Amino acid sequence: MKKRLFWLLVVALTAVLVVGCAPAATPAPVEEPMEEPAEEPMEEPAEEPMEEGEPAECAADEFGCAVISPGTTIKLGFAGPTLGEYAAFGVDISQGGLIAIDDFGEFEGFQFELVIEDTGGSPEVGAAVANRFVSDQSFVAIAGHTFSGETEASMPIYEQAGLPMVSASATNPDLTALGSRVFNRIAFTDTVQGEDAAAYLFNTLGVETLAVIHDGGAYGQGLAEVVRDNFTALGGEVVDFSAITVGETDYSAALARIGALAPDAVFFGGYYAEAVVLVSQMGGAGLGDAVFFSDDGTYGQSFIDLAGAAAEGVYATSLIPPSSTAKEAFDATYEERFGTAPGVLSPYSWNGYDMVAVLIHSVKQVAILGGDGNLYIPRGALVEAVRGLEGYEGLSGDITCDDVGECNTAGPTFYYVENGEWVEAP
Repeated sequence: MKKRLFWLLVVALTAVLVVGCAPAATPAPVEEPMEEPAEEPMEEPAEEPMEEGEPAECAADEFGCAVISPGTTIKLGFAGPTLGEYAAFGVDISQGGLIAIDDFGEFEGFQFELVIEDTGGSPEVGAAVANRFVSDQSFVAIAGHTFSGETEASMPIYEQAGLPMVSASATNPDLTALGSRVFNRIAFTDTVQGEDAAAYLFNTLGVETLAVIHDGGAYGQGLAEVVRDNFTALGGEVVDFSAITVGETDYSAALARIGALAPDAVFFGGYYAEAVVLVSQMGGAGLGDAVFFSDDGTYGQSFIDLAGAAAEGVYATSLIPPSSTAKEAFDATYEERFGTAPGVLSPYSWNGYDMVAVLIHSVKQVAILGGDGNLYIPRGALVEAVRGLEGYEGLSGDITCDDVGECNTAGPTFYYVENGEWVEAP
């Protein structure tokens, strides 16, 4: 009995062990729904970051860059007489330039500024002003100089510093024969002015004998020489060629000597201050019937105001541009702002505007806004941009510079005084 019970226990225990060791049933996998792959957003093309610091163009430029920091101005230097007896020229030209600043003088949040310095028309003072301009790196170009003598004295200073110049009025022919890379002008040259004046005297007025007087300056003497040479080449006779001393109030001795030669006309190369004295004393020197013919340095209201009745019948060259919508708008703005019409103080009002306008235009062609907020102006590139001007339409007409810096494509017109006013000569 005990043996049987033993075996029953063994069998039961074995069954329990077999059941306990059997592997657990694996549940059937539950399929989860498939998710659609998420659509990746399209990336916007990244903007190319602005270059920080000085652009590569500055290191490559032979003169480097002018660096204009935010809140400061892009300076253009104007140099010419604004005080003294020749002040009308500098005041008039700079006033034209100030209107151009108003019209065009903003770029990339930076403002242009015309800094006006008086030279008195003197070469020595002109050179001193030039040195002041180049010592301030925020000056990028020069609107001037005004007179030929001061222009010639200042050119080497700007040449060394790499500052381009555009003059409204420096007309001595030799200035563009000096090999300067920086000097340019929008006035017609004295070569053109002298050739046309000689032809008008000989062909239109019928002058056969001519006395030529000049003030001894680069402008006056240079122009007088062109008139003398061309008048002679046309078949006329130059009976006298002589200089007077600038600033004197009595030229009666020189005029008396010329009066004894009885010329048909007297040509004067110089400015209105001396021209006023000459015409006022011609009658007393036996030259009352001689034609007095001068240049664009004499033309202007100042001459008429100072000479009075002696101004009647006087001829002069001028570069007043033809009428246009732009010229009419400028004329109205000039008179409203300054209380006098353009062309009254000098014939260069419109050239003053164009002079500054082309400099601003050229700066905008080469200036680079840096990633650091500074405006960089490569100086050598600016010199080339000014010299390379082509087809710029200014108040004075087409402005296209040749390889020596002659940018005027027009010539002079002739005026004479009639009833106290300058009128266009026939």
